[in-house]
Amino acid sequence: MNQNENSITSLVSAFSRAYHSLYDSPKIFNDFLARDLISDDEFDMISKNMIQGISFFNSKIGQEFQEQPDKILKWISQIQLSPTPLARAAFCEKVLLNEIKLGTNQYVILGAGLDTFSFRHPELDNTLEIFEVDHPASQSFKKKRLADKNMIIPNNLHFIPMDFSKRLTDQDFILAGFDYSKKTFFSLLGVSYYLSKREISNLLSHLFSKVPSGSSIVFDYGDEGLFKSKGTSNRVENMIKMAAVGGEKMQSCFTTDDIEIMLEKSNLLIYEHLTPSMINDRFFSNRSDYLTAFETINYIHAVKR
Repeated sequence: MNQNENSITSLVSAFSRAYHSLYDSPKIFNDFLARDLISDDEFDMISKNMIQGISFFNSKIGQEFQEQPDKILKWISQIQLSPTPLARAAFCEKVLLNEIKLGTNQYVILGAGLDTFSFRHPELDNTLEIFEVDHPASQSFKKKRLADKNMIIPNNLHFIPMDFSKRLTDQDFILAGFDYSKKTFFSLLGVSYYLSKREISNLLSHLFSKVPSGSSIVFDYGDEGLFKSKGTSNRVENMIKMAAVGGEKMQSCFTTDDIEIMLEKSNLLIYEHLTPSMINDRFFSNRSDYLTAFETINYIHAVKR
């Protein structure tokens, strides 16, 4: 991403969550606050750009629904935009809420974007410290949007500006109130694709070098088919093209062996690994719309020994 601009990917991800909350049923993940963090102009702009770009996604759908723009937007949202942001968020938050019951009292959101967890769970204000880690430009954008919407930042929410392509520093975490002696849950959603394998490995090694046993992370990643598979209606290929156009080129994909070796270096063991078919069965079964799990995208919950 450009140094002084908010991430386009995070804005489109928030749009997809907002659209799902407003128009889809049943809900896979109900981010009922996502719409509040997107301006009317942004929501309309993204909607119009998607509708006008239907020929990029699927010209046949464009012809079939040429007089029905709402149906075009629904098709694009459910086929291309929404599946991964919805299912990975649903998976992550279910794991997190269970980890809280098991003693976790710190939550670090890596690449937080326009995340709304702390605002949707005010009941955790006194039991969970939440740290949003993201690029300085993205955090500035979010803080301004919160101020514009008169949304009060919870007492347990802390911001740590950071560039993931550079070495993390303990000082930034400590200054924000992070305690390395406490059991911690990390999420790294929609980030691994944009970092090199070495950057991801170094990030995990640094994060888990000092936190106690039982600390864990949920992250999503592209498997070895990421840069080969076209997917339903070419959506995998389209995802890669859209990211590049937005200035956030995708770099990394992994085999299962790659993931296991990388996690082993950080003393992490895979507790749960959801493949695309497993994700589809868990989050998208028995639906009558277009929503299905994205090909080549996997989810991992890994725990420090």
